[in-house]
Amino acid sequence: MKVIMESEQIGRTIRRMSHEIIEKNIDLTEVILIGIKSKGTPIAKLLSDNIYHFENVRIPVEELDISKYRDDEKKTDTAILNISQTLHDKVVVLVDDVLFTGRSARAAMDAVMDLGRAKRIQLAVLVDRGHRELPIRPDYVGKNIPTSRDENVVVNLDENIIYIK
Repeated sequence: MKVIMESEQIGRTIRRMSHEIIEKNIDLTEVILIGIKSKGTPIAKLLSDNIYHFENVRIPVEELDISKYRDDEKKTDTAILNISQTLHDKVVVLVDDVLFTGRSARAAMDAVMDLGRAKRIQLAVLVDRGHRELPIRPDYVGKNIPTSRDENVVVNLDENIIYIK
């Protein structure tokens, strides 16, 4: 196990990403953070808390189950899209822990499109490890970590550690 980031670095990275979201979105009342289930949601909540701390604007956080939209062995037909906020004319920031091939991000975009016509869709990831199979590039990146295809990047927010195994 090779440790990439620990608690202090993760906190600093989330704060920086929060500032980037603030800078890129003039009207924060139009922004909705949607965490890709399940590891993206806690990161989205941290981003929302930081934005509230910096700007005193509470950004809503939703969780999105993309399993119905996947194109691999994890695909299911039972996922229910349940977002309480309207996405019409909103800036949707999809949040995930690790960006790898881009297939989860694509599935999340498909799900958002089924939920309504967002003004814009942005992508925030804590770790970008490369190896894209689709032409997807995040708007906000915590850290770029080049890896081999057979390595795994693990984000464990309970222990405040990111490592490669």
